[in-house]
Amino acid sequence: MMIAAPSVVVFGSLHYDIIVKGPHRPRKGETVTGSAWHPKCGGKGGNQAVSAARHGVKSAMIGAVANDSFGHALRANLDMHGVGTQAVRTVPGAGSGMSVAIFDADGDYGAVIVSGSNFALGEEDVSAAAELFVGGSVLVLQNEVRDAANVLAAQAMKKAGGRVVLNAAPARTPSPELSALVDVVVVNAVEAEELAEVPEVNSLDTALAAARILAKHYPAAVVTAGGDGVAFVQADGYAAKVPAIKVTLVSTHGAGDEFTGVLAAELARGSTLEHAIRAGNAAAARLVSSPHA
Repeated sequence: MMIAAPSVVVFGSLHYDIIVKGPHRPRKGETVTGSAWHPKCGGKGGNQAVSAARHGVKSAMIGAVANDSFGHALRANLDMHGVGTQAVRTVPGAGSGMSVAIFDADGDYGAVIVSGSNFALGEEDVSAAAELFVGGSVLVLQNEVRDAANVLAAQAMKKAGGRVVLNAAPARTPSPELSALVDVVVVNAVEAEELAEVPEVNSLDTALAAARILAKHYPAAVVTAGGDGVAFVQADGYAAKVPAIKVTLVSTHGAGDEFTGVLAAELARGSTLEHAIRAGNAAAARLVSSPHA
């Protein structure tokens, strides 16, 4: 049976997150007494697919989970948010992907991820989801799966006439094969420093400078600078800085994924890149200021 093609296809990671709240993130050898913990369904891929669906655009996830409690929860979360899961494969062997994120009193965090079943993604998954790669759709990729798997998915979408958005997170320089297939690269300050090989991105001006370097290699480069805002440069030379929306910060967790998911949804609707960035910026501001995000 044919599956109606979505506007946003996310190929990538699904992680079951354990969120821990403490006074600060522990230093080497330090034990910190936390105040609370709770589980959350995530992974950059899963978060971005949910964000696109919540933004009112049809989306589907291509991912891999194990036959364990984490995998069942991850699949159920996508279903609950209206994300297509026909291309989410259950694989034997390694457990589902998971992460532990430790938050400090200011709402900032550090995390450790265990990729598990996410590293099983590859040619089998791209072939099985062939009907999702169609002209007009937007493919979203991240760096939480193997570069070679991302290349296969990007090739399939470009062949079909769609566009490719790469959220190059965590920081990892894409292979030349992948870079050549990307239409829009999205990075935060830390990732921009590595990919653009600049010493520091700590303002909108330095974010714009990094975006100019990245735009030499991609049709469009978007650099998010946290509480300062977003800068972007297109290959045609158009550049702009979008200031952050001032809010009371509750937690930064998931802000980048919310931004990327909404940006992709707007691009799928036919919006300009600048409009998509402004929509993603507003969505991320709502997320970081919401105690129930």
